Amino acid sequence: MTIPTPQHDIRIGTLVPGRQAPTYIPQILRYGFESFGLTFSPDDHGINLRDLAREVRAALADSGVVISSLGVYGNPLGDEPRDHNTLGLIREVIEAAPLFGAPVVAGFTGRVRGQPIPDSLARFREIWTPLAELAARKGLRIAFENCAMGGDWNQGDWNIAHNPDAWALMFDAVPSPVLGLQWEPCHQMVALMDPMPQLRKWGKRIFHLHGKDATIRWDVIREHGIAGCVPFAFHRTPGFGDSNWSDIISELRMQGFRGSIDIEGWHDPVYRGELEMTGQVHALAYLKRCRGGDFVPNPA
Repeated sequence: MTIPTPQHDIRIGTLVPGRQAPTYIPQILRYGFESFGLTFSPDDHGINLRDLAREVRAALADSGVVISSLGVYGNPLGDEPRDHNTLGLIREVIEAAPLFGAPVVAGFTGRVRGQPIPDSLARFREIWTPLAELAARKGLRIAFENCAMGGDWNQGDWNIAHNPDAWALMFDAVPSPVLGLQWEPCHQMVALMDPMPQLRKWGKRIFHLHGKDATIRWDVIREHGIAGCVPFAFHRTPGFGDSNWSDIISELRMQGFRGSIDIEGWHDPVYRGELEMTGQVHALAYLKRCRGGDFVPNPA
């Protein structure tokens, strides 16, 4: 069993598909991941979460590794059947999260499709006010991922929580302390935003992090712009992108963050395919170094 130290106030883990967790986790547990974030899609509506929690706890055994979050990624604000499945699954996950020991439920806010962000706020308030109240009763927090999912301020299909201006509107619409962010620098960087100033401003609202970085090809931007045929940015596994994660983790500590950074793999253009887990384990070691390395107790 791993004995937690003060370093484990910020754990380094990875994301795992929820349905596959009982068989997936035992295969990678030995690499040293300290937490796992479980992810679900609208197609997982109706899954027996009680049984899954029991199987996941058995897979973790006495390792000391924790389930950091349960994430549902769909559009709970929409009117299509998959949207109703998403909303139903979010409710189920909030109810079941304590069975996993997970303190955070994560996902997209949803969006009124094709409309500017402000036009989603009334529906956001209608859906997320009771969900926030349910989470509060369960002792949980809700973290919205900051991925644009191809949308922008004026249109989109999935999520409004990808822009700091939208965060201000969201948290004003539903002023609950249990609502916050599932943040990563990548999504801000590919929108050509500097992630560090917003990390300083919004750090108290960050409840969970995805460990994902980006490489911005400024030479491509100068020659081709951001709307041409040459990709100007790539999502990267931490340790291969442009961010200094020592700065990110230091800022998180100064903000009082306690929680997990779970690597979001399967995006890197180089460490993919047969190199996927090679890249993730490299990222695990890199993030642990950026956290300060192994814990060393002070002299008595």
